[in-house]
Amino acid sequence: MVVFKKPQSVRLIFIMLGALLLAGCASPPPSNQSNVCDIFRQYPDWYEDALDMEDEWGTPIQVAMAFIKQESSFRHDARPPKKYVLGFIPWGRMSSAYGYAQAQDPAWSDYQKATNNGGSRTNFDDALMFVGWYTHETQRQLGISKWDAYNQYLAYHEGRGGYKRGSYKSKPTLIKVSRRVEQQAKDYGWQLKQCRQELEDNRSWWPF
Repeated sequence: MVVFKKPQSVRLIFIMLGALLLAGCASPPPSNQSNVCDIFRQYPDWYEDALDMEDEWGTPIQVAMAFIKQESSFRHDARPPKKYVLGFIPWGRMSSAYGYAQAQDPAWSDYQKATNNGGSRTNFDDALMFVGWYTHETQRQLGISKWDAYNQYLAYHEGRGGYKRGSYKSKPTLIKVSRRVEQQAKDYGWQLKQCRQELEDNRSWWPF
């Protein structure tokens, strides 16, 4: 006698398999985040995404990559910490920031409207394009060079309005973080010069 599984059980199995497949599609953070050459060696498609972003918006690859490292440590599903009432009752999160670039809901919506790009904050290429667009708009509106990682990051973190008001001046921790982003961008830029030809040569056989 053949016993068939209940349809509900079969559906549950497919749902679980689908969830596992989706989880497997997400790239884990790079093994060596301090070296942009190693990052691109591990994920050659990220180099292609970075080239597309630089071509589209003119933001240096090293600046955008330094932003992503600071914002999410290259975790696709990064979120800010949760808020707690009375110290132990979960009550939402500190902000709506999400994904590689920690783009908040209003800024992501502005990006989608301005570029007609649906995209997802958990996709590396979309997140990198968002950083390129944001820094491009910051240069257009505030006159901050796209190569100026320090001031660009302050405007990224505080919003352009906050930057104009000088809100960062009362936040010494943020200023230290911005200096760290600036140094990371410089390090990435120097490293990229050393391996740029290697990365370009590898593009000839990379099929995607």
